[in-house]
Amino acid sequence: MPLLRRRRPLLRAAAVGGGAYMMGKRRERRQEAEQAQYAEQEQYAAAPAAPAPAPPPASGGMTDDSIARLQQLGELHDQGVLTDEEFAQQKAKLLG
Repeated sequence: MPLLRRRRPLLRAAAVGGGAYMMGKRRERRQEAEQAQYAEQEQYAAAPAAPAPAPPPASGGMTDDSIARLQQLGELHDQGVLTDEEFAQQKAKLLG
């Protein structure tokens, strides 16, 4: 019979300890989930907004500005300021 009296306090301690352990684990998982959610919100808040896409070029040929720029490039090439490669690169940029 002395053994039965001893078991009850041990069983009670085991039950209380096990319950406390499970509650601690549950709290830890909940805190980790909250931290992950907070980090995700921080990431979205810190990310810069995407710039607006450039408008598509107008169809129907070249604009007056691009024609004037091409004439300037031709004059600079004729004067010897621009090399053949530089002229070709700038011309390719203007023509698309």
